[in-house]
Amino acid sequence: MKKFKVAETIEQWWQTFEKDPKGTWIFSIVWLATIVWIAFLWNLGNTGLIDETEPLFAEAARQMTVTGNWITPYFNGETRFDKPPLVYWLMAIGYKLFGLNSWTVRFPSVLAAIALTVLGFYILRYFGFANPAATQPQALQSGRTQRQLWLSAWIGSALIAFNMETLIWARLGVSDMLLSGCMGGSLFCFFHGYVSKTKKEHSQSILQNPFSKISNSWYLAFYILLGLAVLTKGPVGIVLPGLIICLFLLYVGKFRQVLAEMGVFWGGLIFLLMTVPWYVLVILENGSAYINSFFGYHNFERFTSVVNDHWAPWYFYFLIVLGLFAPWSIYLPLAIARQRVWQRNFWVAQPRYAQLSLFALFWFAVIFIFFSISVTKLPSYVLPLMPAGAILVALLWSEELTKNSLSSGQKNQQKNSYGFLLSAIVNILFLILLAIAFVFVTNFFGPDPTAPNLRESLRASGLTGRGGIIWATTAAISIILLSKRERWGWLSLTNCIGFVACFVFVVTPAFFMLDNLRQLPLRQLSQTIVRVQQPGEDLWAIGIKKPSIVFYTQRPVQFFKNQFFLRVYAKDPENYSKHSDSLLILSQKKFISKIPLAAQDYESLNEKGAYELIRVAKEKVFAPEAGVRGQGSEVRGQRLGEMGSMN
Repeated sequence: MKKFKVAETIEQWWQTFEKDPKGTWIFSIVWLATIVWIAFLWNLGNTGLIDETEPLFAEAARQMTVTGNWITPYFNGETRFDKPPLVYWLMAIGYKLFGLNSWTVRFPSVLAAIALTVLGFYILRYFGFANPAATQPQALQSGRTQRQLWLSAWIGSALIAFNMETLIWARLGVSDMLLSGCMGGSLFCFFHGYVSKTKKEHSQSILQNPFSKISNSWYLAFYILLGLAVLTKGPVGIVLPGLIICLFLLYVGKFRQVLAEMGVFWGGLIFLLMTVPWYVLVILENGSAYINSFFGYHNFERFTSVVNDHWAPWYFYFLIVLGLFAPWSIYLPLAIARQRVWQRNFWVAQPRYAQLSLFALFWFAVIFIFFSISVTKLPSYVLPLMPAGAILVALLWSEELTKNSLSSGQKNQQKNSYGFLLSAIVNILFLILLAIAFVFVTNFFGPDPTAPNLRESLRASGLTGRGGIIWATTAAISIILLSKRERWGWLSLTNCIGFVACFVFVVTPAFFMLDNLRQLPLRQLSQTIVRVQQPGEDLWAIGIKKPSIVFYTQRPVQFFKNQFFLRVYAKDPENYSKHSDSLLILSQKKFISKIPLAAQDYESLNEKGAYELIRVAKEKVFAPEAGVRGQGSEVRGQRLGEMGSMN
């Protein structure tokens, strides 16, 4: 009886929640807290760092705390000019406050993801109108419009967090999520500043008063976040927001007016004061080496040519958005088409607060096109467009959930309904294919030299079958909902529940399994190294390049990729420590066995997973005289060189 009354109370509240602001805000806080906990904080520090990129950032930040040099990042004794310092600074500060652990390494990414989710909720709550008609004076006061705004905020915040692109990079200690948070936050703040009423109306253009003041605090926050974006990843942090805003303002015919409102001169001064000092200091400290590496190689060359073999066809990001924004990506074509961007006069006539969906479209399109043009392509590059995609789809679904009956007979409404029906059918087909793919996914796994038992372990875990059941159930419920027109909007909730269930009960356990099979052995062997290493003893990693070894041992590691580098290194006696006659070698067990050593020539210190740690006397590996090699030494060099091919 009590359960029935509780259900009845919930149903009554749902029917009239927009009339209870206090209760609705309490629900919203609980909603946001649940989202950010599950998506970003749950089990955050319970797995180790993931090779190959995450430990590079973690160790460079640790080196700052050790050396006291907060200008130039270093990894393994070499400068690391890939990224500006903000992510390193935040990690290093975290080490001071919370200690050296994977949770601290990832916290800057998590903080950025949480801020982006909460700010997205706030913007959608007040400006997330599904269509301009809802912004008419009589419509603004209606319960339907207020309900639609709340639904936009709830759905949009969930979609910003619960997509695989965001979930992956929000849980990694790299710079991508921090860039997305700063860039996305700056665009949200710009739009709020664009909408906000100022104390003094700005009728003049930027040409009339180039030194006009910043008209509101949201524009000020925009400039600050823009500066942080540039300190996170360089020029792209201002180039992309600048393109988005300029193209949007030109389209709506408010370019000069809004630039005057923004106080570009003073905002630009704030931006320069935030960003220029570090760039000046790092150039003074490193000279042309930094300029050529960061601006030349890591920015210009990445855009104009293929860097580090990261090539992909022109349609690469269509596949990335489709897969890593799924299942929401299925509704993106309809969400984009309903903006009717070709009707420019219509949009120019709309009030500013009715233009969020149009702004989100420019946000999405500019980033997508920019990186599609770029020659070097990586999945993480389009991470900053995910909030825009979430906004577009959330507005579509919130309109569907609050739409009046088709009895109105409006042509546009009918077209949108046909489009939604088609999208929903594709959605269900996708869920069915996803369920089948989960069941048979292990058949497509190739051999993994770092985790030889991965396929068998995954099959034995039952996780693939569990994923198949989750998505098959989601598809079945979606079919039932699609059978009645008034239930179509609830497909959003069905998809979201299925996605979260898959993340909690399949993806997270699978991630723990991968960590145990691939990364845990390296952490355990790193602990052994710290325990057994002798003063001045060299550490070589042959045939593997795992930066996590440097982070967990907190010492330099010499990585050998192939025969050429190994021979060059071995010919110079200056490369050997003069304080120890032995060295530690970490490699895969199958490669250790190929080193031409008798059993008594080395000591096996530990074996974990596919790896083995041994101690070898230096003269047993290479002849002591510099530059002289006998045939046996040459053979040993060739056999060690065989291990280079894996990296």
